[in-house]
Amino acid sequence: MKNYNHTNFFKHTFCEFQEVENFDFPKDSHFKSNANSLYFYTKEGVYRKSNHWGRVANCHWKIIGKKHTKNQQRITGFATWDAFFPINSSEKNFVIVVDFYQNSATIQSKKTSNNAPIFSFVEAQQRLKKIRELLQNDAWTSYFSQDSKEIKQLVVDAFLNSSKSLQQIKLDFKK
Repeated sequence: MKNYNHTNFFKHTFCEFQEVENFDFPKDSHFKSNANSLYFYTKEGVYRKSNHWGRVANCHWKIIGKKHTKNQQRITGFATWDAFFPINSSEKNFVIVVDFYQNSATIQSKKTSNNAPIFSFVEAQQRLKKIRELLQNDAWTSYFSQDSKEIKQLVVDAFLNSSKSLQQIKLDFKK
């Protein structure tokens, strides 16, 4: 696994920053980007104050804390160096977390050794796109005998835990 620090954390990485309140950036912060984001490096990690999160240049950086963070709102986050993961490799460092009550799904870094299937970033993105389509569209569920919520959960769970195509999984549930 690659070791990240202040010289390479901004090169094709995925990271979940934890929101930090009441952190005062020193006047001589280590770096200020062209988009006015401030960065302050410590031995443990990096503080970032910015009004844009999500896709940042060639990275995918999330801010964890507030429920509905809106762009243009300046928020400070902190991430340890070991919270950064490469997104342009075949390393399997990511899980897909599905919330069936909210009909939503997100990619997260694999933090613990639970039984969730793990994917490379590219694999996770491809599956996430299909899962979101399944969750947000009910029309396809009318072809099954189970109720809409039940068949969504069955198909999504099977898709996450199988190497079968989505089409094959749907066919298996129609039998």
